[in-house]
Amino acid sequence: MGLLETLVEKGLRCEPPTRDEALAVLATSDDELLDVVAAAGRVRRHWFGRRVKLNYLVNLKSGLCPEDCSYCSQRLGSKAGILKYTWLKPEQAAEAAAAGLAGGAKRVCLVASGRCPTDRDIDRVAETISAIKEAYENVEICACLGLLSDNQAERLRAAGTDAYNHNLNTSESTYGDITTTHTYRDRVDTVQRVHSAGLSACSGLIAGMGETDEDLVDVVFSLRELDPDSVPVNFLMPFEGTPLAEQWNLTPQRCLRILAMVRFVCPDVEVRIAGGREVHLRSMQPLGLYIANSIFLGDYLTSEGQAGKADLDMIADAGFEVEGADVTTLPEHRGDVASCGPPGAGGCGPRGSHLGDSDGGDIPVVAAATRQTPPSQARTDLVTVRRRGAGTDRPPNA
Repeated sequence: MGLLETLVEKGLRCEPPTRDEALAVLATSDDELLDVVAAAGRVRRHWFGRRVKLNYLVNLKSGLCPEDCSYCSQRLGSKAGILKYTWLKPEQAAEAAAAGLAGGAKRVCLVASGRCPTDRDIDRVAETISAIKEAYENVEICACLGLLSDNQAERLRAAGTDAYNHNLNTSESTYGDITTTHTYRDRVDTVQRVHSAGLSACSGLIAGMGETDEDLVDVVFSLRELDPDSVPVNFLMPFEGTPLAEQWNLTPQRCLRILAMVRFVCPDVEVRIAGGREVHLRSMQPLGLYIANSIFLGDYLTSEGQAGKADLDMIADAGFEVEGADVTTLPEHRGDVASCGPPGAGGCGPRGSHLGDSDGGDIPVVAAATRQTPPSQARTDLVTVRRRGAGTDRPPNA
């Protein structure tokens, strides 16, 4: 049996590939790309049909972060010309969220820069959630506020938070090369706190920071062990004024291979194409929908995305449909997003099957490689700083 047939069969059984199989996906040639997309698409359709979940970001507090994450335009010492403002008032955040919800978003992601929230910050976010849910009762709320301490996840859940985002970003072995002000273990601990509080965990990665294929596979298998319900796949946006401004390591083809690898490792999980899809997938964005079942609508935290209407047109033109608020995103065996239990509660990954190697046929062992984008293909013009929406007087993009 060939690699792709093996991966499809495993994905339909919710069984993980071996590490060598995951590496082999990343090593496929451009001639094989459509076959890879089609195989990942079979797994995606089995668990999620042709639905696309729309998520909308609201940046509650922009810039001024004390952390030194090299990829981030809001980092300590960043010279990126981004918007900088302190906490939005609850009514301002609710107004920003309303634009995304009117555009078809099902989930609102409330994000604030910083190392970790204070108790007062938790109160602020609780007030914002109340303001949003008062107007949109069925909206999903995901918070992303940094590292959590004792009882903060529980307080967020009591306030109406459905999910919490905290990305692993890269492999444990290379994490110290990207960030020095906190550790990989700190991030894992926060995701585990989220699970323990009964919140739905959202945790993903950033590709394009100079990592090897092994690093990508490491972080995705680590994510599978943590068993989040959603895995956002970000593609580095090399902001001028940040340490990774010159890291143009991605092609559209490599982005699609990365998405496919994530889908095969996490077959029944919401895989979201997150930041950087317009920059790196470009005209091949619609192919990403055949693998991932979730995207962000409109703009991101500090950068602009394509027009919200263009997102909706892309979904329709590719033959997909926007997932309605009355539809449960996850397969039934993973449980309701708002009543998610800790790992081990049933389903895929640690919930219902064991990690480790399984018989996948004769899979070639491939060497690690980072496919560099030729300088002529580096589209620096596509990294556009956000100048509208939250924190401005201009209408948001949704």
